[in-house]
Order: sequence, then C-alpha cells, then structure tokens
Amino acid sequence: MYRPKRIEPRPDQESVWDYPRPPRLELTSKEIKIIFNSITIARSVSAKRVLETSHPPVYYIPQSDILMEYLKPSYGNSFCEWKGDAIYYSVIINNKQAEKCAWRYPRPTKSFELIKDHLAFYATAMDACYVAGELVTPQPGNFYGGWITSDIVGPFKGEPGSWGW
Repeated sequence: MYRPKRIEPRPDQESVWDYPRPPRLELTSKEIKIIFNSITIARSVSAKRVLETSHPPVYYIPQSDILMEYLKPSYGNSFCEWKGDAIYYSVIINNKQAEKCAWRYPRPTKSFELIKDHLAFYATAMDACYVAGELVTPQPGNFYGGWITSDIVGPFKGEPGSWGW
C-alpha cells in the first residue's frame, strides 16, 4: 500500500501527519470569516478546530457568530465515529444557493461536546473563507471539509492519486 511522504514543516508550520487519530479538538482565537454572495455570513474569534491525521483543520463556528437567517436545514445526514451524527444546511442569499454546504453535530460525543451549537462549512461552496485574514484553500476531493492555509503542510487526504482511502 502506498504511504504518502510527509512534507517537513518549517518552524512556523504544522504537518497534518503530526495530528492525532482519533482527532483532537482545540480552541482557536484566530478570526474566521466566511463570505457568500457578497455577504459575510460568519465572523468569529471563538471557533474550534478539529485536527485529524492527514486532514487540514476543520473549523467549527458558534451559531451566535453566523447569520443563521441565511441557512436552511438540508436533506441527509452522516455519521462520524468520533463526533456522532451530523445534520446539514444549505446557504441561500437572494438568488444564489449552496446545497448541503454546512454541517453540525446536534448531540456530539462527550469528547466533542464543545462543538455543540457550532457549524462547519465546505470552503469549496463559499465565495471565500479566511483564517486570520488568509484566504483558505479547500481540502481536495470535495468530500472532506478541511481548510488549508500557508501554515499547514500535507500531503492531504483527498488529493489526486490518494493512497487507498
């Protein structure tokens, strides 16, 4: 089985290959900002990030820092062995809509209780997502919700030619 070659991080970077499995939840005070159809729908300095081996961080934003009037419950759900059952939301602003582009865990597992009443967003579906003023790159593959910034190195799960996942 192919095992990806870890990119060695500089002192100011993190390698996703140093992240744990099972994942770890941590607080961040970095400003998180999300823009959709020219509206800043989320801005927070109270987000949480989930770190898991081979994945860029997934940021969970408190509902109180999101303009929830633009989010509508969406069809479907999913299950994470670490966090529990997730439900999805679509974002609708005027005539522009992004289907099933955000999710939350209404009853997260004990280890992830801090993300209750928080949502994560797929960066690919938004016009722009920022961490501390830096425009993020979405995690490759259109399945995972990680956000890549210049201080995160891979290779990342979901990249073309992935290693059997």
